[in-house]
Amino acid sequence: MKLCIAEKPSVARDIAKVLGADMPKQGYFEGNGYWVTWTFGHFCTLKEPHDYGPHLKSWTLFTLPIIPNPFGIKLIDNPGVERQFTIIEKLVADCDEVINCGDAGQEGEVIQRWVLHKAKCKKPMKRLWISSLTEEAIKEGFANLKPAEDYQNLYLAGNARAIGDWLLGINATRLFTKKFGGNKTVLSIGRVQTPTLAMLVQRQKEIDAFTTEEYWDLKTNYRDVLFSAAIDRLKTKEKAEKGLDYLKQHPFEIISFEIKEGKEKNPRLFDLTALQVEANKKFGYSAENTLKYIQSLYEKKHTTYPRVDTTYLAESLHPKIPGILQSMNFYREFTAPLLTQPIPKSKTVFDDAKVTDHHAIIPTEIPPSSNLSREEKLIYDLVAKRFIAVFYPECKISNTLVEGQVGTIPFKTSGRQILELGWREVYIKDKKEEPEKKDKEEEQTIPEFKVGEKGPHKPLIHQGKTSPPKPYTEATLLRAMETAGKQVDDEELREMMKNNGIGRPSTRANIIETLFKRNYIERKKKNILATSTGIQLIDTIQDELLKSPELTGEWEFKLRKIERGEYDANQFKEELITMVTNLTRNVINEKAKVISIQTKVQTKEKKESVPRKITAIIWDDEKCPKCKESKLMKGKTAIGCSNFKGCGFKVPFILFGKKLTEKQIQDIIIKGKSSKLKGFTAHPRSLVEGVVLLSDEFIIDLISN
Repeated sequence: MKLCIAEKPSVARDIAKVLGADMPKQGYFEGNGYWVTWTFGHFCTLKEPHDYGPHLKSWTLFTLPIIPNPFGIKLIDNPGVERQFTIIEKLVADCDEVINCGDAGQEGEVIQRWVLHKAKCKKPMKRLWISSLTEEAIKEGFANLKPAEDYQNLYLAGNARAIGDWLLGINATRLFTKKFGGNKTVLSIGRVQTPTLAMLVQRQKEIDAFTTEEYWDLKTNYRDVLFSAAIDRLKTKEKAEKGLDYLKQHPFEIISFEIKEGKEKNPRLFDLTALQVEANKKFGYSAENTLKYIQSLYEKKHTTYPRVDTTYLAESLHPKIPGILQSMNFYREFTAPLLTQPIPKSKTVFDDAKVTDHHAIIPTEIPPSSNLSREEKLIYDLVAKRFIAVFYPECKISNTLVEGQVGTIPFKTSGRQILELGWREVYIKDKKEEPEKKDKEEEQTIPEFKVGEKGPHKPLIHQGKTSPPKPYTEATLLRAMETAGKQVDDEELREMMKNNGIGRPSTRANIIETLFKRNYIERKKKNILATSTGIQLIDTIQDELLKSPELTGEWEFKLRKIERGEYDANQFKEELITMVTNLTRNVINEKAKVISIQTKVQTKEKKESVPRKITAIIWDDEKCPKCKESKLMKGKTAIGCSNFKGCGFKVPFILFGKKLTEKQIQDIIIKGKSSKLKGFTAHPRSLVEGVVLLSDEFIIDLISN
């Protein structure tokens, strides 16, 4: 018998159905010469310190660093895990061959290999490696099973990652907790979480240290076009007023007028991080929830494997693209034009050199049914439209550059016009597809100017203030983790830097959530800020290795080299042992201080002793806060602008699964926020209580505190 081991019962059922193993047994399926069984995620873990000796159970500085030799694994202490492992162990002993059908990634490889190691597997092994769970993909995968040896380096890299995280996490957490925790709480240190926190703390300090300064710019209006002076910002109002007086004495003259036609490149296909970034920007979804939604779509066979870090497709996929497009019935208006001609085989989409274990996230030929959740539908829509858009022509644009002069002061302006929509056609109906807050000068229509023409103009002074760096949002933090803290906007350059990023696409969401749970960071609206505990912890760490994004990125680079067979896993482990040993020695010799822990204070709401008189709210007395022109009105499902089609403002009665009172909606509209509310059941981040906020962009969100 051939034994197939999947990572989840649902995947085992799909595989068993394809193989004809349709006889359910206790913990596995049987039939057609196959047994198909399953784990459910992590069955094994690295042993804990006390497993190597009872004296290591107590947290003391004297036992550090703890460096097991060799490292051991154990079953997770769970009755369900133990029962299923007993079944797997017996099947492994009785089978003729094992087929590893685990999740096709580094973590999936480690999960299955540890289970097989624990079961003392000596049988021949093969590997099923597929990028989607459709029947066609499973059949194709079994027709092309790989030797398990092909994935040995992938396992070595995953195992080295786990050992590295154990060495640093266990030792540094015990070290800093005993040295600086004051016996009050655990101070958690991690190979990825600490440099991520360090980036947030650094940004927080830059914001706190920023001093706002006023400045003045000279502008002028010539033929209904706004020009800006091409000089340094003026630091005093007096200089600006002198400049204004000077401008009034001279006419405006056109020095140059140039129109350049160009192209706007198509967006790239999604890798996991890019999808998490886009979902956070558009819908406010956390990275963790986006991963949950796309994982569900994968398991429902609607999209391909999600835990990927490439934006390219394998060249062998090219012949299958028309079939996938043909199956996307809901998007027929966009796919129909593509299917009238051959699909281009562009290197920006198909490139074997840029594809490792898996290709970018794309739809499968199985379109979703109506049973998806709202969140899953929105995530699928992102993936589907991006998949379609990459095969459209580039967007053609024209850039107009105009330079002028008033006396000796140079002026300039620019404008941008879309000549042919190209790939933007796919997004024409989407709201806010254009970049946020475009400069007004770029949006203006510029007439034909002639070099040398002169005329009267209307000069003016624009007063502004310098702005501090922006706090991280989940979207910008994910990008910073991907590029090891460097600000990179160019997609091609970002692609090149991925090998040196912090963490892996599949783990970044969990790292961010861990920092929230540890109370090292907090959310304020969409922004992520370091707490006082997080700041103190980073300030206490003197060793740059622990908090440097660049150096952590180098570790990630070495782990990827292990994956490719270009670096020795034992050498990586020895380097970490040396680092942990030196860190322990240095911290023990430091002067002790205690980090004060910030905790969330829960306050009881005061009960009103006197019943309040309820007054009916006359909504048509209130102006719409968004357009400030039309009145508000009460509808069947929401309070909204009476000119809703033109304005679009509304606050629904049922928000995130909770029914709001009219008084609560009035607070949200007039005060910009509600009181603390409970009973939310359908929030994307699974929040059940908090304050409802109305942002300056008139977006409604719930924050936990």
